[in-house]
Amino acid sequence: MVSFFQPNSLRKPPALKRLQQVQEEIFRQLHLLIPDEFAFHDLLVSRVSGSPDLRMDVLERHNYTTFFRLTYEFRDGEQKSYAPNAHIRFYHDVHIAEATSFNVGQGCLRTAHPSYPVRQIMQQAWRRNRALDRWLDYILKQGHSVATMRASVDCKIN
Repeated sequence: MVSFFQPNSLRKPPALKRLQQVQEEIFRQLHLLIPDEFAFHDLLVSRVSGSPDLRMDVLERHNYTTFFRLTYEFRDGEQKSYAPNAHIRFYHDVHIAEATSFNVGQGCLRTAHPSYPVRQIMQQAWRRNRALDRWLDYILKQGHSVATMRASVDCKIN
């Protein structure tokens, strides 16, 4: 049996409408980061003073959605590390974007299944999307924007 019990879990499940409002805000914030070249390049990098490089790796493109990874790139000599490694599904037609994962280890983690409890699925979605919302706000305050995001030929993250 699958259990998602967490000692400090939410007492009331977040409303679907509130979750959708957060996803609409994420979409709006991403529009402040994503340049028009997004449709033509698989890797975009933003560099601003006092901040690590911000990478946007496009993983999948479809008619109405784009799936990409947004992360900071930290360099220590020849070594590179990436964090927080947010996986985002961007819905062009309905103007929402959602975090499908927010950690390195979550990239391939199954977060939904018909047998999983709905309350815990909603709580996890709420936490991921609120974390992404806050991080995007921080990124924008650092100065990352459409003007700083450029296409890159650097290799993609494994």
